[in-house]
Amino acid sequence: MDLSTVRQHTRSEGDTESFTRFAEHVQPKLRTALIAAFGTDVAAEALSEAMEYGWRHWGRIRDMENPDGYLWAVGRNKGHTVMRGRSRRRRADRSALMPAVPNPSPWVEPGLPAAMAGLSERQRVAVFLLHGHDWPHSEVASFLGVSIPTVQKHAQRGMAKLRKTLGAGI
Repeated sequence: MDLSTVRQHTRSEGDTESFTRFAEHVQPKLRTALIAAFGTDVAAEALSEAMEYGWRHWGRIRDMENPDGYLWAVGRNKGHTVMRGRSRRRRADRSALMPAVPNPSPWVEPGLPAAMAGLSERQRVAVFLLHGHDWPHSEVASFLGVSIPTVQKHAQRGMAKLRKTLGAGI
């Protein structure tokens, strides 16, 4: 979002300050969740779109029960739109969701990025946030707008599939 957009939509100094506080809180969480769902390239575009949408509609969003989750849904929808556009141009490679990054750490399983890409989006997001970023189940559930048992189910199924795919106890 560029400065002219910010100026164009400014309603009051209080709105700007409250949105800034909200954005500082939600943006890192939203970025992490979108990376888990779509990979870094698509996540960047989806994050930008979600935050701009949040700013334009701040008067309505700030009063919602779960504004974090609402922007997650906006970003997720944008991510799916971008992914559909890319798959029309060329067949999407699922491993591009979690590209392999050279990592000299001996404890990182080299096949993990491809195995993560093989999970469903919900499983991948749950596993990534819970195990990769140590989010508590309650925070993941609140952020994604689902129940704690639903998060547990997706994480358990995702971890079982990772164990099977990698042939290891994780």
